[in-house]
Amino acid sequence: MPSIKLPIRIMNPGVLGDSDIVLGAAVAKRMKIPSQTPIRMLFGSFEHYVRVIPQSKTSTLRISPYLAGKMGLPPQTVLRLVYTPNSRTLHLGPVIGVLISRDYPGNPERPFGQITAFCREMTAAGQKQGAFVYFITPEGIEQGVSSIRGWLLDKTWRTAEFPVADVYYNRLTSRKLENKPSVQHFMREVKSRYRSHFFNEKYLDKTEVFDALQKDGRLVRYLPESHLHRGLASLKSMLSKYPVVFLKPVKGSLGKGIIRIQRMPGGSFISQTTQEYGIRKQNHDNLTKLHNALTGKMKSTRYQIQQGLQLIEVAKRPVDFRALVQKNSHGQWAVTSVVARIAGSQHFVSNLARGGTLSTVKEAVDRSSLPTAIKQKAGVRLNKAALEIAQGMDDQSPAHFGELGIDLAMDQSGRIWLLEVNSKPSKNDNTPLGDNKIRPSVRRLLDYASYLSGY
Repeated sequence: MPSIKLPIRIMNPGVLGDSDIVLGAAVAKRMKIPSQTPIRMLFGSFEHYVRVIPQSKTSTLRISPYLAGKMGLPPQTVLRLVYTPNSRTLHLGPVIGVLISRDYPGNPERPFGQITAFCREMTAAGQKQGAFVYFITPEGIEQGVSSIRGWLLDKTWRTAEFPVADVYYNRLTSRKLENKPSVQHFMREVKSRYRSHFFNEKYLDKTEVFDALQKDGRLVRYLPESHLHRGLASLKSMLSKYPVVFLKPVKGSLGKGIIRIQRMPGGSFISQTTQEYGIRKQNHDNLTKLHNALTGKMKSTRYQIQQGLQLIEVAKRPVDFRALVQKNSHGQWAVTSVVARIAGSQHFVSNLARGGTLSTVKEAVDRSSLPTAIKQKAGVRLNKAALEIAQGMDDQSPAHFGELGIDLAMDQSGRIWLLEVNSKPSKNDNTPLGDNKIRPSVRRLLDYASYLSGY
């Protein structure tokens, strides 16, 4: 069904009956909405029977303060309308809920800390596209779907009660929060009872990603050898094949706790571990001593062991690439951006949290030692790899994703490799934005949410 975007105007008390709405006569006629007879109106999970009063000279949808209060709508909201004649239902929305980790009620200017600017962008993008966006935390949904308390931006940030949304976008940045019984119950409840969509519903771990993608024969060419580390035997096996291997925490992020192990002549080994400040380097006479030195870490954390790669370098610093891949307004994967990340001095990982710096793909590739013919096609090939891997995750994983951060590498021969897939790409963007600036990545989130909800 086609939708139409309209500003919502809240009338003064007493002007309209509680269940009356005023709509432009031309719009009502075009959408075949009957007048002066009750029809069902839906706004997320909020349902109410209303009477449509057509008016020739209005370009807005006018509602009573009673309805606005029940829906949680502030003044100046812009929404899309879809009318389904068979069920005589007027849909207003889409209603989009964003689940974030925590709020800071005592800080009205930055109630969501570092991601407040992103939340403002989401609200502004929703207003432009005709979607209603609100924000909730695990604490706000502890009572279940019958009472959802969250935040909206109404000139300033304020809290309110909201109906269940058509679509939820999971921006929880903690596995502990994501796995809370109340959060898991909420996700199940909104999907089963209200048929809400919930995307990026779970964290991915490294073992899960590689095990899933190895089932797709088309993607094997991107996968370095990678296994769940099971002790001395797996370490010995991998180091007999490769001069360098990496041990990565299965549930790690931001480059924390990664161990690089290099086989040296004469049977000795060097291990380097990322720490908060720099790296810790140790020499080991043999493999047994190396393994014994790592045993303490392995007791509390599961590790993935991965083939080391000879990455392209800029000024002797390894380079990798982060592709942001998102679903668009047709529900199809599209590459939103690809950036190069150059490792910091004395580091072997490129994460910005570990001193890495950003660069364009072209600049990083041009500064590498790759042959010219490979440099010219690098951008296209990275895009292709990112799209194929994202589609592979869709095909092989039961979870629902609308965006993925895909970390790719290119070795000195020009071959592209997958390093990691991140289901919670960072939104802590410190790029200065003008008052009306909305990044393509935020617009695409709204596009996909609108697609899911039928608008």
